[in-house]
Formats: sequence, structure tokens, C-alpha cells
Amino acid sequence: MVAHKVVSHDEWVTARRRHLAKEKEFTRLRDQLSRERRELPWELVEKDYTFEGESGKVSLHDMFDGRSQLVVYHAMFNPDTAGPHTTWTADSACFACSWWMDNFNGITVHLNHRGITMGAVSLAAYPAIAAYMRRMGWSFPWFSSVGSDFNFDYQVSFTPDELKAGKVEYNYRLIPWSGSEAPGISVFLKDGDKIYHTYSTYERGLDMLNVAYHYMDLVPKGRAERECAQ
Repeated sequence: MVAHKVVSHDEWVTARRRHLAKEKEFTRLRDQLSRERRELPWELVEKDYTFEGESGKVSLHDMFDGRSQLVVYHAMFNPDTAGPHTTWTADSACFACSWWMDNFNGITVHLNHRGITMGAVSLAAYPAIAAYMRRMGWSFPWFSSVGSDFNFDYQVSFTPDELKAGKVEYNYRLIPWSGSEAPGISVFLKDGDKIYHTYSTYERGLDMLNVAYHYMDLVPKGRAERECAQ
């Protein structure tokens, strides 16, 4: 154990109260940020995207499954580009994305009751996706976007020309990137026959959507990512 300050109960409560004041301030700021996120402008989705799922070919409209809101996790899984330096393989999705999907697999039923459909999309062909889902014991909908521009339009998959140029458009700016895939989450709203893209987030913006991270942030050793990497 690393040496750490140990105090009396009264001193501990005093320190905890000081920190609680900061936590309350953070909660109020988070509420404000969430309100501002909901107030962001929307963009109309004008392209017809086609996916493949358990029931065959589906449209983006179909993916809502009768609800008005859709959250898509962009999972990194592209067997065509898998190699020794990718976080995914020919038959397995990215291990980090798998952790994120484990985090929401059990809550989709609760989201459904609030009018939200939660699912994933990857460039892998559907048979590979279905096999990995069976292996992981997942029940959320996961679709293949093979033959569609969806992953490229939402800046989570990159063309050979983009990679050759050395920089890709990711998280709303040009950055150096070597892999063909990147993680992200996109949100859509359906109003009648119209679909709107309301939000997308990438990189550290995904942190708040990993339930496990919130528990890890409570404990003394934190996320222990360095220890896990060793």
C-alpha cells in the first residue's frame, strides 16, 4: 500500500465535508451541461442507410424498434483490417469496446421503458457479430454496416486514403490516426418519418457512459489502469 494520510474521525468528517461541497458544485455543473446538451441544434439525416441484423436487412428507421430515441455505440470490429496492432481480431470486437458494451448490455430493458433503443453498429459482417454476441452472452441489438457509409459519415471508420494521408477527422478535429476504426456514441431522434442526429461523442466523452468507471473512481486505487497494463 502507498503511504497515505490517516486522521481522526472528526478530521476525516471535516475533510469529507469540504470535498462534498465540491461534489455538489460538480453535480450542478453536470446538470447544466446536460441541459445544454439537450438544447444543442439537430441535423436532419438525409441519407438512407442500410444495415444487417438478426432479422436481415434493416434501415435506420427500423433500428429505433418502435421508439423515438436511438443510441448507437460504434464498436470497433472490422475483420478486414484486423492485425497484430489492432484492439480487435478477425473474430472478436475491440476489447475496450467489449467492456463498454458489457456495461450497457444489462440496462437496455430500462432504457426501452423510457423510449430509448440502445444498440451497436460495426463494419464486421453480421455472422461475425452474431458469433461474438453468442460468445459474450449479449442481448442488445448489434448491426453490421457493411456496404453503408454510416461508420464513415459518423467519423468512426476511416478509408485507406485518409489513413495514407496520416490524419483523420475524429472528435471534431484533424488528428494523427493509424487504425481503421475508432470508438464513439451517436444519438438520434425520430419524429414521424424524419430522423435527426442530435449528438455524438468520442474519446474521453465516452468515459461517463462506462458505469464501471464511476465505481472505480470511488475507491482509493482509482481505475488502476496502469496496474492492469502491467
